[in-house]
Amino acid sequence: MPSAPTFLAIAEGKFGVITAKTAAVAIRYVPERVVGVLDSTSSARTVQEVLGYGGAIPIVRSFAAGLALGPEAILIGIAPPGGRLPDEWRAWIEEALDRRLEVWSGLHTFLSDDPALAARARERGARIFDLRKPPADLPVSTGKARHVDAHVCLAVGTDCNSGKMTAMWELVRGVEARGLRTRFVATGQTGILLAGWGIAIDAVVADFIGGASERLVLEGARDADVVLVEGQGSLIHPAYSGVTLGQLHGTCPASMILCHQASRRLIGEYHGASAWVPIPPLPRMVRLYEEAAALVHPSRVIGIALNTYDLAESRARDAVRRAADETGLPVTDPVRFDRAPLVDALAAAARRGAPPPA
Repeated sequence: MPSAPTFLAIAEGKFGVITAKTAAVAIRYVPERVVGVLDSTSSARTVQEVLGYGGAIPIVRSFAAGLALGPEAILIGIAPPGGRLPDEWRAWIEEALDRRLEVWSGLHTFLSDDPALAARARERGARIFDLRKPPADLPVSTGKARHVDAHVCLAVGTDCNSGKMTAMWELVRGVEARGLRTRFVATGQTGILLAGWGIAIDAVVADFIGGASERLVLEGARDADVVLVEGQGSLIHPAYSGVTLGQLHGTCPASMILCHQASRRLIGEYHGASAWVPIPPLPRMVRLYEEAAALVHPSRVIGIALNTYDLAESRARDAVRRAADETGLPVTDPVRFDRAPLVDALAAAARRGAPPPA
């Protein structure tokens, strides 16, 4: 990956914790690299007012106002369904390239493959980075990931946007503090933005999803005791389950952490569209993932990471207690509360080897 520029994050009409995940995660973990957020529909003046964190980073209502903040790059801060570039954003991208700003995008529409934008970038001496663009030489999975010496833990979810990337990123330092060399493996555009490497597996041709996941584990396991893999999608998601199963079988994880937004009841309801697939109880989700994993490689869910950002603290703590009672597993919100329950479970699993599924 290139050097780390400062960004104007574009989140037009969508700025929020869930709806603009890429922008929100960048603000949480690398706020020094975000000079502002573009959302003309927001009535807030700072990101703190919308996200509850991020401080005084301004929200601007025009692209010109964003450019006046002096960014070195433009970051496409949302990941809309299908990952296509909204038509009205094209003029902003063109102006950014004219000003020789870098353009960083996690869309499925690869901007560097657009003939007009690519030509404009070449003429202006600007650069386009498509975070989701996969390598061209990916193999099919051969099961090599099951032989690595490192303990591989995969984040799995009840739905998309449930906190899988965030949970694993939060756990890295905690596990390292236990004396274990730990590597975060990015499998989506936002994780790649933070880690500086990875493959967005939801942009990989279906036959090679397992192979891409395997390659990432093999790379991540070099000189590591613990490999924390960012998960994608959900095994029960009607649109994205294929990605999830391919990743599960390609990574051959020794253990899994199940991620769930505590307030969510239906798959995809955060989009505001008609949602129709109910999320099963957590104990059933645990069994589904363990049974699906065991078809290729035994694995066990060793903890639950709850996303409680939209709940009052008392309700959030109740959700944590309820999930622990239902599953008998360590449970916490690793962003909001103490991450030690999950760190303890990971460290113990890594040192003894995760137990086989019951």
